[in-house]
Amino acid sequence: MPVNGERLSPLEMLARLVAFDTESDTSNTALIDMVGAYLDGWGVPTRRFPNAAGDKVALFATLGPAGDGGVVLSGHTDVVPVTGPPWTSDPFRLRVEGGRAYGRGAVDMKGFCALALALVPDMLAAGLTRPIHLLLSYDEETTCLGSMDAIARFGEDLPRPGACIVGEPTGLDVADAHKSIVTCLTTVHGREAHSSRPELGANAVSAACDLVASLNRIADRMIERGDASGRFDPPATTIHVGTIRGGTARNILARECRFHWEYRGLPDLDPGEIPRLFAGAVAEVTALRLNRYGAFGRIDTLEEVDIPGLAPDPGSEAERLALRLAGRNRTVAMPFATEAGRFQAAGIPTVVCGPGDIAQAHQPDEFITLEALADGERFIRRLIAECAA
Repeated sequence: MPVNGERLSPLEMLARLVAFDTESDTSNTALIDMVGAYLDGWGVPTRRFPNAAGDKVALFATLGPAGDGGVVLSGHTDVVPVTGPPWTSDPFRLRVEGGRAYGRGAVDMKGFCALALALVPDMLAAGLTRPIHLLLSYDEETTCLGSMDAIARFGEDLPRPGACIVGEPTGLDVADAHKSIVTCLTTVHGREAHSSRPELGANAVSAACDLVASLNRIADRMIERGDASGRFDPPATTIHVGTIRGGTARNILARECRFHWEYRGLPDLDPGEIPRLFAGAVAEVTALRLNRYGAFGRIDTLEEVDIPGLAPDPGSEAERLALRLAGRNRTVAMPFATEAGRFQAAGIPTVVCGPGDIAQAHQPDEFITLEALADGERFIRRLIAECAA
């Protein structure tokens, strides 16, 4: 074992990770450089996967023997912005108080990353017979695309894992299912005219309102259908319109109106169903509202994000492993999306299981309890023991 490696406790490693501002619109390269230097100190080689701009990087490392069949511990390095209500301390300086460690990303999900990294010396000392892989990604909070370049290399110039554990905060419950998320921007293009002469133009705001009403009706259909599995809360595919902007004055037909919307689909949702239903509404609104008096307008929709859901895979290697490590006897379903669906889509058995409470994520004064960190440490130590057996 290298003698120049630096030993850090999970809390010390968490403090280092939190100190980097890795909001999703910010580079994470400084954090990855730090992690790379730490792993290099322990003689652990790493692979880096930068984005096209070169300002964000995913990192992959293997502990133990080379070859397929290992276990991936996956965590993202990006965090949500520090906005809204003020923090009571610097969000990028870990504060430990009252049994809690406060900082942006402390629970979502630098806590899990810190545990995996801090236990690298123990992985090396254990004499692993089955590899443990670490994958630190970026852009999970926006697109979940930051892990994709590494995933695409599995079975090629990276070993193909036999299981993946995505360490999002679940209180160490083992989640084998979560919803997908698709986000869209719809732009309605109309034609300006004086409001006293509506036949001379096309009101983009009115057309957009019709489309939002159509989405509400589609949402009602999803609610009526419900959740056949009985596992999700809320128990349905959901549709949400988050922003709408358009028009220039009260007495002018709006030239343009834009709205952002999303849907979060149950794992059994046909991925083409909501786009088909919305396309039907677009065709009707275009003909009957937007172009009632002439070919004055059009409607465009840009799909911005498409994150696959995680479908149950009963008895999978990842499920059985995580249940043993966490001491649980059943799986749960989660309403939020993660990178897990990306791994599953690549054929890697995957579950979501990590320390902490998701209710603390994305909040001012975000925190993870020291008890949760200790539980997470025991979880990973059990994994080390299994992979060394």
